[in-house]
Amino acid sequence: MSFNIAIDGPAGAGKSTIARAVAGKMGLIYVDTGSLYRAMALFMVREGIDLQDTGAVIRKCQEADITIRYEGGVQMVFLNGENVSGYLRTEEVGHAASFVSVIPRVREKLVELQKRLAAESDCVMDGRDIGTCVLPHADRKIYLTASSAVRARRRYDELTAKGESCDLEKIQADIEERDYRDMHREASPLRQAEDAVLVDTSDMTVEEVIDRILLICNTKAQGRNRKGL
Repeated sequence: MSFNIAIDGPAGAGKSTIARAVAGKMGLIYVDTGSLYRAMALFMVREGIDLQDTGAVIRKCQEADITIRYEGGVQMVFLNGENVSGYLRTEEVGHAASFVSVIPRVREKLVELQKRLAAESDCVMDGRDIGTCVLPHADRKIYLTASSAVRARRRYDELTAKGESCDLEKIQADIEERDYRDMHREASPLRQAEDAVLVDTSDMTVEEVIDRILLICNTKAQGRNRKGL
């Protein structure tokens, strides 16, 4: 039986960075579920699909074959045979993913893949509905969050460090709009699972967050392969 850690939380909370680091230190596989929805969003953008047309998205999603492979321990996302990992972190794709991910049929297609990955291996999986829907019986559940202002500032710093021009207020407004959609969507809305541990990272460094989650997971991980602990 596999050992699974579920990390949920809103956009920009640092889930991917933290989950990847925790997985590395515990010797587990990291599954970035957000990248799956981004891959689907990338497909829709490339195909010129109107994201407001739910019927069109549902019909088109059947043509998207999304899979995950691990190369050198790093997750790679393939869309219809193409490694699209390098195209998934743009603002356009992230914005599109927030629309695509609310559609139940799209979620059903990708949740099936997520469940299969978790059943096959010990892993850390992050997303919006991992502890509540995908892995309701996960060994450990974390709800990672931060204020919208902090999350916007982190994203702003990330983009400006890459030389991209951006507006802090617009980034925060987009984050708050995405939070609302995620929390009010019909299918698997974002919420903290009853048995999840809340970790607010607003005033924490990345290292402090990693240490906190490792401490939470440590008791359940006794006897597992815990590289780095």
